[in-house]
Amino acid sequence: MTHCNTCNPSDNQIVEGVKQIAVLGMPNTGKSTFFNRLTGASASVGNWPGITVDLMKANIKISGQETQVVDLPGIYDLRGFSEDEEVVRKFLATTPIHLIVIILNSVQLDRQISLALQIKSLQVPAVLLLNMADEAPAFGVEIDHKKISEHLKMSVVPFSAKFGQGYGEAYKTIRDELAKQNQSVTVGNIEDKLPNEVEIVAEIENLLQDAVSTCGDIEENLTTRLDNILLHSVLGLPLFFGAMYLMFQFIYALGIPMQDKLAEVLTWFKNTAIEPILIRLIDFGTWGKFFHDFLIDGLYEGIGTVAAFIPVIFLFFICMAVIEDSGYLSRSAYLMDAFMERLGLDGRSFVMSLMGFGCNVPAIMGLRVMRSPALRMLSMLVIPFSLCSARLNVFVFMTTALFTPKVAPVILFSLYIFSFLAAILTAVVFKGKFPNTEPLILELPPYRFPTFKQMILRAWREATHFLFWSRRFIIFGVIAIWFCNNFPTNVPPASPQTISGILGQVTQPILSPLGINPQLAVALIFGFIAKEIVLGGLAVIYATQEDNLGTVIAQQIDWVQAYSFMLFTLLYVPCLSTVAAIKTESKSIKFTWMSIVWSVTLAWVSSFLFYQSARAFGL
Repeated sequence: MTHCNTCNPSDNQIVEGVKQIAVLGMPNTGKSTFFNRLTGASASVGNWPGITVDLMKANIKISGQETQVVDLPGIYDLRGFSEDEEVVRKFLATTPIHLIVIILNSVQLDRQISLALQIKSLQVPAVLLLNMADEAPAFGVEIDHKKISEHLKMSVVPFSAKFGQGYGEAYKTIRDELAKQNQSVTVGNIEDKLPNEVEIVAEIENLLQDAVSTCGDIEENLTTRLDNILLHSVLGLPLFFGAMYLMFQFIYALGIPMQDKLAEVLTWFKNTAIEPILIRLIDFGTWGKFFHDFLIDGLYEGIGTVAAFIPVIFLFFICMAVIEDSGYLSRSAYLMDAFMERLGLDGRSFVMSLMGFGCNVPAIMGLRVMRSPALRMLSMLVIPFSLCSARLNVFVFMTTALFTPKVAPVILFSLYIFSFLAAILTAVVFKGKFPNTEPLILELPPYRFPTFKQMILRAWREATHFLFWSRRFIIFGVIAIWFCNNFPTNVPPASPQTISGILGQVTQPILSPLGINPQLAVALIFGFIAKEIVLGGLAVIYATQEDNLGTVIAQQIDWVQAYSFMLFTLLYVPCLSTVAAIKTESKSIKFTWMSIVWSVTLAWVSSFLFYQSARAFGL
């Protein structure tokens, strides 16, 4: 059984009798892919430098020996100044380990071998795995791994983490080396043991001359041919946004029918399995009916409405896996860097915002790879406007209910454009307060289409994470909204006399100018906890099944009100988890409150301008 979770870098205690392996490498070398293959765990895999920010660990058995494998953040240099590099130094300096597994990219060995030479100087048991060995010949690179082993005084194995070629030999080497290490090693003061830059450069030249040869005339390969088009100075950005638009079209074309089928299954299950069992509660009088309605109309309908959107989330993350793992995401950073620099940001900020499409929290945590505190703070203000998967649920539902199948993808795409515009405006307003001078250093990996297994596992992991991680918020939210809808018990449910009715009416002086009615207002209030609650809350507020909710809402609001509601949902306060991440990463309560006030203000003004303008034009 494999167990994987994040660990605290300061927690340097290991269990007695358990050996410890640290997996180390530069960003974008397939380190986390290898970690997943070795442990069966689910560390994040992507083609963007620094995607592994927290330490991931997994407990496995190697030849019957209990072993803890730790996936360290990707770093370029043990002398570096980024937060990731500081985390790795602290881990190596204070944590007893038995073996370091170094992962390097075979194609970029000339720029990466320095990290292996630094590890060699620490005199720690180590194994070097040359990943992407299958790609090296296409780039005219020939490697004599035996000679590299002689230079580094450690075992060296070429392999492919993606396809598994050479993995058996890599595993055998790790197993044999680990068996030799009966005592753990603590590195201690790393700075005193590292060679100076002149020594490193001399060793690199000597090693490369002896063990690595490159073809001087390399034929144009697929990567260079694609980059000639996709990184074109004029066509690059239109092609990128066109690809994103086609992605939404694909999600709608395939995801909506799947969502409808799942909603039908959930309704069938309620009618044939749950309702016949719970109907007996009505025989117990008023309180029996109370609990019957709570379990059916509150809990099941609320959770079921959210669960019905899992196919859409699944397809979304399949598409994101293709964009990230193929190397296209890194290229979007390159394309956007010049523009982002004018806003006080850089290409990494753009990529982290794209990662926020999945969830804002890891995107904000990923900002640790930036050395500039000002760049991190400005990016933290921008990322919460990314249209995360929880908001995507709400928008897919609303666009499906209020717009035709041809228009719905366009409306959804417009919300993504609005998210970019909100980010741009935020950067323009605050860039003077958070000036940045850190240059962008970026390596573009070769294009690699992810395997079918990788895409499915990534989508499955993200979809289940969305459902199970958010279940506590969803359950809490729908229960709270149901009780607000049904108390006091001596008035009609959801009437103006109930708690929810009172809450909705109290907000009307603020929200009615935006076209947001009391029912939608209550969903927004609870949506501050987590945007996953909004959709389940609407099902509870309108007391209807998920397959009928869209029809009910479409009868009460028009498309202008719906778009204003979606615009406000997109821009107003991010979920509580995102606020907590901002507080943790910024280490400033003042900055956190500033981000909240700004997002609420921007949301209100944007929705007000849209709604009032639309009404003024007779829409």
